[in-house]
Amino acid sequence: MKTLFTFFLVVITSSIIAQSPYTNIIIGSNNPNEPSICINPKNTNQLVAGANTDKVYRSSDGGLTWTSSTLSSTYQVWGDPCIITDTLGNFYYFHLVNGLSFIDRMGVQKSTNAGANWSAGTFWQFNPPKQQDKEWAIVDFTHGPRGNWMYVAWTEFDDYGVSNPSDSSRILFARSTDAGTTFTGITRLSRFGGDCVDEDYTTEGSVPAVGPNGEVYVAWSGPMGINNFKIFFDRSTDGGTTWLENDIVAASQPGGWDLGSGSPTGRGVLGINRANGLPVTVCDISNGPYRGTIYINYLDSAGTRDRDVKVVKSTNGGLNWSAPIRVNDDAAGKEQFFTWLTIDRVTGYLYCVFYDRRNYTDNSTDVYLARSTNGGTTWINERISSGPFIPNYTTFFGDYNNISAHNGMVRPIWIYLQSGTMRAYTAIINFPVGLNQISAETPRSFALSQNYPNPFNPETKIRFDVPSGVSSSLTPVSLKVYDIQGKEVEVLVNQNMQPGKYEIGFSGTKLSSGIYFYTLESGKYRETKKMILTK
Repeated sequence: MKTLFTFFLVVITSSIIAQSPYTNIIIGSNNPNEPSICINPKNTNQLVAGANTDKVYRSSDGGLTWTSSTLSSTYQVWGDPCIITDTLGNFYYFHLVNGLSFIDRMGVQKSTNAGANWSAGTFWQFNPPKQQDKEWAIVDFTHGPRGNWMYVAWTEFDDYGVSNPSDSSRILFARSTDAGTTFTGITRLSRFGGDCVDEDYTTEGSVPAVGPNGEVYVAWSGPMGINNFKIFFDRSTDGGTTWLENDIVAASQPGGWDLGSGSPTGRGVLGINRANGLPVTVCDISNGPYRGTIYINYLDSAGTRDRDVKVVKSTNGGLNWSAPIRVNDDAAGKEQFFTWLTIDRVTGYLYCVFYDRRNYTDNSTDVYLARSTNGGTTWINERISSGPFIPNYTTFFGDYNNISAHNGMVRPIWIYLQSGTMRAYTAIINFPVGLNQISAETPRSFALSQNYPNPFNPETKIRFDVPSGVSSSLTPVSLKVYDIQGKEVEVLVNQNMQPGKYEIGFSGTKLSSGIYFYTLESGKYRETKKMILTK
């Protein structure tokens, strides 16, 4: 009986590891939805997250533990949280505001101590009876003349949720040149307006991005006639003062951005009260080979019960756009939804988080991460949730999940329904920045080479081979370094990997001279070699 139990435990544990090698952490259990998350690039141990309508979560240990609080301001905090940082490491919490009437303005609050305390807030675009919705913001990190300027874009409604043909919606933009104290230069971006129903014919989804020379880019979804839905793009090269005379069409979006109701008889994602495919815009400001490339991530809603995550990209400032690139790599016929894209400002790598149903025939839902290291041309998909959940149509999930990345550290945030309770989760994902695939050849077996040079001071390199997985194109792999007493001193690799030959660097700068060991491990395979650090 003991042997049977041990075998059963091993099987269950192996199944969980095969599904996701990443530790899942509960951020908050107070029924959150529509979450946002941000890593402080000045101190990556500090993270701040938010969720509808006024929830704040903060971590000082890289996301392993979290503290919850509530955001308050002069006016009522009313959701659509957007968390960003500036070049000094200050956090900003953008949100909608209920002032004198329903969402009659927007607000932002600042924290100089990693989310522990927040300012009373700055508010703008009080323009009654018009209403404001779906704001998103970004800071200029280019360190040029406009470095640390702040940009925000959103949708303004003449009368939210009303189908009166005389009412319309539009995309607006504003900027702050004083660290969020004031917002000025309010400008209309969308040449074509939409209706106010908050469905396909409404203009929404404006997420700004900043280029390597301080350019400002914004894309959004909207109509260009009857049953003709597009993703539009606009840009400014002078900090948001002037914009293109005519919007550029970056992509078609057949079926529109609103996926509809997920009721048993609805056309939307089954079990989801509301979902959309609104675009997310990012730009590569790294010093990598794809510097300056603009990416727009959205959901292709052309097929009922078969939505795909897509990306289009531009290498000439948005003048021309690629054909849509499919991000999810499963076979046709399954649902993906609630997509969000981020880009690592250091490496230029792209990370996309989304819900995924490729593994099930019912409404069971996983969370997937797709990453691209070659400018969005190809994508590696892997499950990051420790297990699936089944959404309930009566439970509101909001309009988006979110993800943040910096120098190989990736922290997604998503909503998970468990035993009738909504929880916000993250996964502890740290990709080795110095890992290079030196050959796409598929090795027959695992192999670990001797580090070179050896002895070394203080840098050395380690090569290893990864064969094809048994049941998947990805294989869980770890490469760790230990001292002579067997104490783990560094984790070089801990991720699912495609087959190939790899090389990674290791630095002994912070270590003492002596003998060290490095171990490559995957499933039943384990190999260890010795290396010598001499200073």
